[in-house]
Amino acid sequence: MTTKPPRDEFGQDDVQVRPPATWATGIPAIASTVRRAQEQMRPADAVRTLLKINHTDGFDCPGCAWPDPEHRSTAEFCENGAKHVAAEATSRRLHADFFARHPVSELATRSDWWLEQQGRLVEPLVKRAGSDHYQPAGWNDALELIATELRALESPDQAVFYTSGRASNEAAFVYQLFARAFGTNNLPDCSNMCHESSGAALGEAIGVGKGSCTLDDLEQAELIIICGQNPGSNHPRMLTHLEAAKRNGATIVAVNPLPEAGLLRFKNPQSPRGSLGAGTTIADVYYPIRLAGDQAFFQGVGKALLDRHTGAIDHGFVACYTTGFDDYRESLKSVTWADIAESSGLSREQIEHTARLLVRSKATIVCWAMGLTQHRNSVASIKEIANVLLLQGNIGKRGAGVFPVRGHSNVQGDRTMGIWEKMPDAFLDALGVEFGFDPPRHPGWDAVDAIAAMRDGRARVLIALGGNLVRAISDSAVAEDAMRGLRLTVSVATKLNRSHAAVGEVAVILPTLGRTETDTAGAVTVEDSVGQVHASRGVLRPASPMLRSEVAIVCDLARRTLGAPRGRPGPSGISWEELGSDYGKVRERVSRVVPGFERFNERIADPAGFLLPHPARDSRTFPTGDGRAHFTVNPLEVMRLPQGRLLLQTIRSHDQFNTTVYGYSDRYRGIRGSRQIVLVNPADAADLGLAEGDHVDVISEWDDGVERCLADLRVVEYPTARDCCAAYFPEANVLVPLGSVATGSNTPTSKSVVVRLVKR
Repeated sequence: MTTKPPRDEFGQDDVQVRPPATWATGIPAIASTVRRAQEQMRPADAVRTLLKINHTDGFDCPGCAWPDPEHRSTAEFCENGAKHVAAEATSRRLHADFFARHPVSELATRSDWWLEQQGRLVEPLVKRAGSDHYQPAGWNDALELIATELRALESPDQAVFYTSGRASNEAAFVYQLFARAFGTNNLPDCSNMCHESSGAALGEAIGVGKGSCTLDDLEQAELIIICGQNPGSNHPRMLTHLEAAKRNGATIVAVNPLPEAGLLRFKNPQSPRGSLGAGTTIADVYYPIRLAGDQAFFQGVGKALLDRHTGAIDHGFVACYTTGFDDYRESLKSVTWADIAESSGLSREQIEHTARLLVRSKATIVCWAMGLTQHRNSVASIKEIANVLLLQGNIGKRGAGVFPVRGHSNVQGDRTMGIWEKMPDAFLDALGVEFGFDPPRHPGWDAVDAIAAMRDGRARVLIALGGNLVRAISDSAVAEDAMRGLRLTVSVATKLNRSHAAVGEVAVILPTLGRTETDTAGAVTVEDSVGQVHASRGVLRPASPMLRSEVAIVCDLARRTLGAPRGRPGPSGISWEELGSDYGKVRERVSRVVPGFERFNERIADPAGFLLPHPARDSRTFPTGDGRAHFTVNPLEVMRLPQGRLLLQTIRSHDQFNTTVYGYSDRYRGIRGSRQIVLVNPADAADLGLAEGDHVDVISEWDDGVERCLADLRVVEYPTARDCCAAYFPEANVLVPLGSVATGSNTPTSKSVVVRLVKR
């Protein structure tokens, strides 16, 4: 077993390019799982953790937020979930001698993969002003340093409290309580960069910013449309349920610029037919949509449905439960089929075929992920999905609804617990009553605005509860400079990442327990993509006796910060010690603040947990201003490219999870040995005078006149949609301007960046 991290970078010069795979999972996924477990974990730990992932007596996978089925298999995990667990449960450790050998300035030159491979953090670390090295510090010294800096700020709004999706419900709740008791709503989180557009669109359309489907709905649907999503790599357990839907007779339509292996054919590794046989065809239809063309696609589908005379519209549902239908119908009359085809890259016949499938279906679900949420028109695109589903009454009935698939475990729970810069007054009122203070009411900064505030000197302190903000956010060079201009950066983390090398004058790293590890304070809870809340209990001995839970860290820091005079009124009656040591006490307070969590402690005793209420799903009750679902009008703006330009989307490889890079093998796309890759349609490559293997600089263009460059990428000819190309996230984030955001959600436009390719 390998217990030491590799000394050198992966062999990036030995690039191998093969034809992309036409199926996903099967025996290669099993082999990959075993290999990663052997490389990272002790054999006993590997067996123990893999058998407890996503089980009622175990822990929720720290990876994606895919929900757990009622009847679970022994191996209730996917290849990438196993990679994530192996990375967290690694036997590698980072001790003081590592930081003595590697200054912060050197860490900044290392790749994301190299930083990930070094192992677990085991003790608090402090980089003091004027130093280029982290040094060990005791918990008391580290927390007092942070508390002193926070109390010294001229305004609470000079502090930013960032959160990643991996935080538990209990940690998220006490974290937002700390920030608001301190006096700020600056609570950006990773939702700002992924599904913020979904929440904004669905909140307006149906009054609830979450999906309306359960796993049972997915398996009972007659038609499933999957847009902007790669489940084979990003949500592999979804394939099992798509396979079940196919067995039940569902038709599946894939709408995506890239043909993804998991949407073509699935070989279920837990069945002989899957492991050794042909597997199951997933998508009956694949449409290679042009980037940012989803709004036009769904407008075309709606237009085709409205043009049909019989059976296409559920007029009873429309009349009883909706408003705005007449304006929506009139608006589509002015949208031309020529503009729809140009924007979507699809023909009228392809779009009308989808409409015919909708007419035949009595229960339709539309699923999507970040391929839809990171465009300028993302909110409009998702509202058009809602329009199409409302036309046929596909909200609030079995096997039908909206299904945004979240990308990080408990990212949805974070928002439910109050991690949002714009929480509604009802939540703030309840929080104030429960804890005896008046929370701040002015809106805080989201992730994009927080980076702008750091850049402009309006923010002085960043505290990050997990995550890797500098790599997750757009405009990487700007973000790194902004962070280096801060007085203090604090990170609660399990392992090193690039954000620990782009730090303020003073920097602190606080090591925390992972999801896989036992916590003496008891179980925590998480919320999955369908709103199911359940307990999670780690099973491994902590990587170090110095580790503390996120809840304990936040509560101790809050006690030290708010317990001392700082010239501003604040709540003094919050028992941070009690909250930090007993998660049941946290849940008692949650049950009185957050709707849907009544009898919280009692209900998580059920092994399956409990499903949060969703009025639109449960009773066709729409908590909008007028109590009805809203058809919306969304003018179509066709994105027309200058000559010689392409639209670029950032993508993940199969060997990564979010910003965490596990290796250099994108198995399903046939690429191994490098992440310095740009995927280009062969016809576009020929038009640009490029060929397979050429090296190019990718330069993005935006209206601020700044040229952002990602240098020396290898051209790989790939069957992506025409006029489109793709490069790996987070490396390609440098090309996404900070100010280029989705209208209505402020999400970075990482899936539609205008670029030119310059041959080297």
